[in-house]
Amino acid sequence: MSSATAQKPATKSDLVSGADILVQSLVNHGVDIIFAYPGGCSMPLHQALTRHADSIRTILPRHEQGGAFAAQGIARSSGEVGVCMATSGPGATNLVTAIADAKLDSVPLIAITGQVPTKVIGTDAFQETPIVEVCRGITKHHYLVTDVKDVARVVREAFVIASTGRPGPVLIDMPKDVQLALCEPDYEAPLNLPGYLNAQGTVDVPLARPEQIKQMAAAIKRAKRPVIYAGGGIITSGASEELRTLVKKTGIPITTTVMGLGVYPSTDPLSLDMLGMHGSVYANYAVDGADLLIALGVRFDDRVTGKVEEFCKHGKIIHVDIDAAELNKNKEAHIPVQSDVKHALAELNKIVEAPEEISGWVKQCQAWKKEEPFRYNEDFPGIVQQHAIRTLWETVHELDPVIAVGVGQHQMWAAQFYKFDQPRAWLSSSGLGTMGFGLPAAMGAQSRWPDRLVIDIDGDGSFLMNVQELATCACEKLPVKVLLLNNQHLGMVVQWEDRFMKGNRAHTYLGPIDNPEWSGQGDGVGSLDPAERYPNFVQIAKGFGCGAAYVDKKADLPAAIKEMLAHDGPYVLDVATPYQEHVLPMIPGGMTVKDIIRE
Repeated sequence: MSSATAQKPATKSDLVSGADILVQSLVNHGVDIIFAYPGGCSMPLHQALTRHADSIRTILPRHEQGGAFAAQGIARSSGEVGVCMATSGPGATNLVTAIADAKLDSVPLIAITGQVPTKVIGTDAFQETPIVEVCRGITKHHYLVTDVKDVARVVREAFVIASTGRPGPVLIDMPKDVQLALCEPDYEAPLNLPGYLNAQGTVDVPLARPEQIKQMAAAIKRAKRPVIYAGGGIITSGASEELRTLVKKTGIPITTTVMGLGVYPSTDPLSLDMLGMHGSVYANYAVDGADLLIALGVRFDDRVTGKVEEFCKHGKIIHVDIDAAELNKNKEAHIPVQSDVKHALAELNKIVEAPEEISGWVKQCQAWKKEEPFRYNEDFPGIVQQHAIRTLWETVHELDPVIAVGVGQHQMWAAQFYKFDQPRAWLSSSGLGTMGFGLPAAMGAQSRWPDRLVIDIDGDGSFLMNVQELATCACEKLPVKVLLLNNQHLGMVVQWEDRFMKGNRAHTYLGPIDNPEWSGQGDGVGSLDPAERYPNFVQIAKGFGCGAAYVDKKADLPAAIKEMLAHDGPYVLDVATPYQEHVLPMIPGGMTVKDIIRE
């Protein structure tokens, strides 16, 4: 090689630290918000974030788990990859629950952790945990970066893996010495991702074959009692419009999973709302009686199927999913199709014909819907949770809000009584069922959509698990609204105690131990003075610098909600509710539609 063409050695000015390479790589992938909590082994990363402050907004959560759920809030509400960061040891382990949550709900998430220097890994150094090993079973992929030259490539691969096919979480563990090491970065280093990228370097997406599309169309044409069963895969693939076209062309009734809420307008006559354990009677009846179940972007979860052998026992099943591992895993399909569901529906819509005669079936489904609606006691003098959620929906649904929920009874009531018409407006920890999800997820969505109304419908037990994020909302000027349905109990566990444990209370009351029988409504009609409630959420919220109010009278609820919406900043509306309410209907775990509990 001549001296004229020889590569010049890198000068000091060409060398960049591993921390700066990682942050610049995030910028290169369009990341403009990161939730990050610093510590000893992640300080170089945070210093690098300050040098890129014009490109990335770093939001400091008050707990690492809150930051990871906030990153999920961005991902779930936008489809983008959410990014969070924590230090080694306890900082990293505080991300674990949110990583597992993202894995079960197929959320694209990149979790970056600091790690002790490479020379002391394995010595039980201060704040060392083998976080890659801890997370091995709950990540889609994971990296321990030991060479600074790999940083740019690893970040690029992480984004491909997190967002390709069935999305999921990717962990990047960065030892402190790698963060500080210098090299000349190569942001276009070739990737080696067999199974993700083809020989041309583009993403390999599984697509339904023409003969499979024809099989699906033929099965639909012959069906007498078809039902569409749609899940979160519709949202992931951006296939909501294709799904709506299929329903319009065929006239087939449609039910969704809790992850699929919003893929089809729940106010439409053909909507059967949610199916499963706390789904509608009419959706469960329809699936039980179907001769063809068109399952799109779903995984036949146990909360949907109950006793799986009896689920849609007499019907043929079409199952379309991008993840081959889900096909025939829980329920055998007669026509299993590994495919991006958007592509499959787009191709199907080109040739599909409406079934020859399903008007009688549709009338039957609508008759069930009329006979067995979601209902509650509208004569109760106080505020029941269902009424609060219905009132909220009537007040805000035209404003196109994002609704986040915690986990528990309020989550299921929100799924039943808040009518979703668009995808990515519903944020719910569905597979893992993680209490404490609602507030930080709403916080993340609010950071991504600063001009949009974002509301967390929460329960007092779930809310307390990450209540510290009110401080983040106040300091970062994130005007999240919280409708807090406060029954002073762990309501869903109480419901199971009442139904299956003879009402024996086993540590499900959240108030003072010297008043264990208080119901949240006193004698069931009135309520305690707000100052007597424990904890006093109004004082807590105001202590964090948020607006807050308490309401216990049905007549006062609409005005209280409007006051919450008008407040310029984060706000908690503490709504006194009874603990005796149960989420109904209910199919007990492992049972069938024949065992459904209505009252």
